[in-house]
Amino acid sequence: MSTTISPLAPKKYPKMPEIEGVRIATAEAGIKYKGRTDLLTMIFDEGTAVAGVFTKSKCPSAPVDFCRQNLGAGKARVLVVNSGNANAFTGKKGRESTALTGEAAAKAAGCTAAEVFLASTGVIGEPLDTGKFSHLLAGLVSNGKPGLWTEAAKAIMTTDTYPKVATATVKLGDTDVTINGISKGAGMIAPDMATMLSFIATDAPIAAPVLQDLLSRGTAKTFNAVTVDSDTSTSDTLLIFATGKAARRGAPDITDPKDARLGAFRRALGKVLKSLALQVVRDGEGARKQVEVTVTGAKSARSAKRIALSIANSPLVKTAVAGEDANWGRVVMAVGKAGEPADRDRLSIWFGDNRLAHEGERDPGYSEAATSAYMKRDDIRIRADIGIGRGKATVWTCDLTKEYVVINGDYRS
Repeated sequence: MSTTISPLAPKKYPKMPEIEGVRIATAEAGIKYKGRTDLLTMIFDEGTAVAGVFTKSKCPSAPVDFCRQNLGAGKARVLVVNSGNANAFTGKKGRESTALTGEAAAKAAGCTAAEVFLASTGVIGEPLDTGKFSHLLAGLVSNGKPGLWTEAAKAIMTTDTYPKVATATVKLGDTDVTINGISKGAGMIAPDMATMLSFIATDAPIAAPVLQDLLSRGTAKTFNAVTVDSDTSTSDTLLIFATGKAARRGAPDITDPKDARLGAFRRALGKVLKSLALQVVRDGEGARKQVEVTVTGAKSARSAKRIALSIANSPLVKTAVAGEDANWGRVVMAVGKAGEPADRDRLSIWFGDNRLAHEGERDPGYSEAATSAYMKRDDIRIRADIGIGRGKATVWTCDLTKEYVVINGDYRS
């Protein structure tokens, strides 16, 4: 957790409402950090449904394996998250520590270990000493309070400079339901669910298979469309919990993903996911600018996304943005290396509303002065039109500054 807050941090935070059926507690376990909270528990009332998406890394952490194994039953009673140690690449010790934590949490919450969900974030490769915090779980479970969402977001931070929270209230049938979310992540962020933990809860009565459908679709254009540095974490975990408590106030039970009544909820969940994903980008390690990359005119949407990621992940594009240099040649390079269909002589490039290149050469109306002035902004939009089809995609990233190297050069010390 950095002492300097990112210049792209939110100017104000939403007041996070309570979600009926969810209680929260945090603690200072001293796993790595001193003088700050590093342990979070969320306790859910009986009957809470759960769904999740995880890293596609072939070296997943022990907690990711643990969650995947428990997700099948679709039921949750307690979530335990620690920061400061990822419990990844820790072999048999890692599996033992998740098993011990799962047992301690289950005992504390009076449920089975199959209803426990775990997440860890921090350094890879160091065994996690559950002895540092398993004895705290009983107290945390019994002391949980409904309103501590921002405290929860603070407890899971690593190199983040600010806590990430989002909320939405929306009608399901004729009844108001609430969606709250928290997130952490600042580096090792790339699609496939960035180094990133995110936890969403709602009081809506939505069955686990429907939640899974909502979440899987919702991440494609949000969490899986952000990148800070093209590196995919071992620990990415996004879980959504539905307590169903709004049913008592007349909200309908949703058991089919095609249910027409889900429309407003689906859009609201999308907004919460996008808000959290962009907060992660805006807290990219050392970031000074948010960059939106849109590719149009590609052969397909999938092709457009691959080209957009090639641009967004290019260190040369990102350092040009950091240096406020309208170097569109680097965008040409990134389009060309993406390995996707493109036609050099049909390519057009914009920075904001300034068209820099058109039909394979510099735009005759290009103004260096206007574009240089645009590059001084906090939010930069880059668009490339490939000129060969109708595929389009948008991804978000940040610039690449000297601070990124400083933060990651001494991360373990």
